[in-house]
Amino acid sequence: MTVRVSLVAAARSSALLAERFDDDRPLDHAGWHEVQLAAHTLVPLGAAELRYCSPTPRSRATGEALGYAPLVQPALRDCDMGRWRGCTLADVTAYEPAAVDAWLADPRSAPHGGEPLLAFISRIGGWLDTRPACDGAIVAVAEPAVVRAALVYALKAPPSTYWNVDVRPLSTVTLTGMPGRWSLRLEAGAR
Repeated sequence: MTVRVSLVAAARSSALLAERFDDDRPLDHAGWHEVQLAAHTLVPLGAAELRYCSPTPRSRATGEALGYAPLVQPALRDCDMGRWRGCTLADVTAYEPAAVDAWLADPRSAPHGGEPLLAFISRIGGWLDTRPACDGAIVAVAEPAVVRAALVYALKAPPSTYWNVDVRPLSTVTLTGMPGRWSLRLEAGAR
């Protein structure tokens, strides 16, 4: 039996250039506004039998605002960025350029003292592979990084592909399959 998992990227909690690693800020005004604008297309996903979210305030708030009443899944937390937590990429690059280069080049490195990219992708893949088989659907609201990691895992793409996947706030993707065998499902647009 196959499983259908729709992933919804959480609404934003800051402007793109102000995004911080392991950010735990709630939705900002623009994020709330974006949820209201996108609700008509995202609310129907709430009919899923199982509804989850990552533990971040913005993921929980996005799920609640869409009426999902999601169950928090600790396994869907963002990548542990160690001592870089709360910093922007620009901040870290200014102080530790060699460490940033190493982190971007080697998915097994963790110069920040947190979770390596490869471990993060594997953790998200493990969550995906343990979803219960059900005849219906599953929806999960998570950080954009979690959605990127799930796509890399599902498509069995090289870890470096992670850096080439742009997941915008409130974007959705559906994965169908079973443990270790996932497919990306693209839906036809509204007519």
